[in-house]
Formats: sequence, C-alpha cells, structure tokens
Amino acid sequence: MSAYLVTLPEAEIPGISGVSADYFCADKENADICAELVRKGEKQASCSMKYWYQTGGKEGPEPMPQVGHLQVVTDWAGVPVAITQMTRVTEARFSDVTAEFAAAEGEGDKSLRWWRNAHWQFFSAECEELGIEMSEDTVLVLEHFRTVWAKPA
Repeated sequence: MSAYLVTLPEAEIPGISGVSADYFCADKENADICAELVRKGEKQASCSMKYWYQTGGKEGPEPMPQVGHLQVVTDWAGVPVAITQMTRVTEARFSDVTAEFAAAEGEGDKSLRWWRNAHWQFFSAECEELGIEMSEDTVLVLEHFRTVWAKPA
C-alpha cells in the first residue's frame, strides 16, 4: 500500500477518506474469484445490507463506506491482489438494483437475473443468522470503485 501511496500526486492525498484491507464474500472460493475479478478490473462494485451500518452484528455498527476510501483487496489467504478506490456510494432497495449495477459487480454472467438469484441466497442466509427477514424492500448500500493498482498476472 505504501508503495502505491508514494506514487500519488500530493494533491490527491486529501481525497483519500480511509484505508482498509479485506477480501470480498464469506467463503474461500468466492473470495478468491472476486479478488481475481477485481485484479482484472472486471469487478468494480459491491454491496451489503444497510443493516450492518445501522446496527451491525455482535461487534456493533460498521462505518458507512466513504468516497475516496482505499481498500487493499486480498484473496482468502490475505495475499494482496489489488487496491481499489471508492468512487460512489448509493442506497437501493433489493428490488431496485439495476442491470447496470449487476454488470459492474462483474460476477457470474453479469446479468441482473444472475445477480438477483446469487444475492438473494447470500442475503437470505445472512438474514437468517441475524434473525431478521430478507425482503424485496431490504435496503442495500451499493459501492462503486475503481481498481487503482493490480498485482501483475
């Protein structure tokens, strides 16, 4: 990360709202797939339930994503594969997520149908663990980002 930061013009540094490191998804297979999609620049969006930012789980609420945030994207094993920068954060009900957003997530066949099916399963399982109900009205936080550095293939 520091090797990337020293390449930035000084004028861009105030636009960085924070830095973190993490993988996408909740299992090894999907985390590694998503890391590779980000590395290749195919995955440029992600989402989560707004619930986590309002109430959170056992650890309490998480901070809302912020434009300018840098994330070191890792694979499941914690190996850095890319750095992304948040470009836009919006909210939408599950039923209102667009085909454009589904394509930007870059997963599966990039269709809205695939996105809805995969994310309904994922969020339904998450809601079951939390003791809440998944619905078409569940509010999601939609995160758009760009890959600013990627590990060579």
